[in-house]
Amino acid sequence: MKSKLALALAAALLCAAVAASGQAQPTPQPPPDEEAVRKIVREYLLEHPEVIEEAIRALQARRQADQVARTRDALVKNRVALEDHPMSPVSGNPDGDVTLVEFFDYQCGYCKRSLEPVMDLLETDPGLRVVWKDFPVLGQVSTFAALASMAAQKQGKYLEFHKALMGSPERLTEESVMEIAGQAGLDVARLQQDMADAEVISYLQDTQRLARELGINGTPAFVIGNTLVPGAVDGARLRQLIAQARSGN
Repeated sequence: MKSKLALALAAALLCAAVAASGQAQPTPQPPPDEEAVRKIVREYLLEHPEVIEEAIRALQARRQADQVARTRDALVKNRVALEDHPMSPVSGNPDGDVTLVEFFDYQCGYCKRSLEPVMDLLETDPGLRVVWKDFPVLGQVSTFAALASMAAQKQGKYLEFHKALMGSPERLTEESVMEIAGQAGLDVARLQQDMADAEVISYLQDTQRLARELGINGTPAFVIGNTLVPGAVDGARLRQLIAQARSGN
């Protein structure tokens, strides 16, 4: 059966090649019987269904490789916006040899769980630079908290406020965000004023556009070097990615 399929396909290809070249066939041949070829192919696939599985796996692998390439190109194209935007809060070593970028939402439970491993990395890796990207995707309160955290940076208390918001065990409200701000030592009246700053609002909009261009649809998401990791990851995985970035991979 396999040889029949091969012969039928070869005949079809030969006819197509000759027709494309404009040359006459040495010996006139009847056109391939399309229905017969269909029947041979169908019978072959019924006898060897694993061929379909192999084709699907190959297609998935190709699509995955294409997506990896597109993501890598997008990361390279947006490197400055990712790592060196003048309004992005930065923690750790400002001149570190590896930069970790985290997109997060203050109402995201997985983001809250990611705080501990990222803070542990900041404490134990002297060469690490962390860039925080407020990416509110879970509603109005998330946006309110993101505006407040960016405004807190104007008072030099971004990280303290960030940890306090992420560490809150209760679901946030606008009132609780302001309460946490006061507990973190922020001037709440000034914070509320700075939250309305057009520059802060524009920055968060820029972050939304950046996330879309990178294909980030949820939180958390991490960028380390040329690797984008959507979803929560543990400290061991983050350390592995940092080591890869340091080695140039």
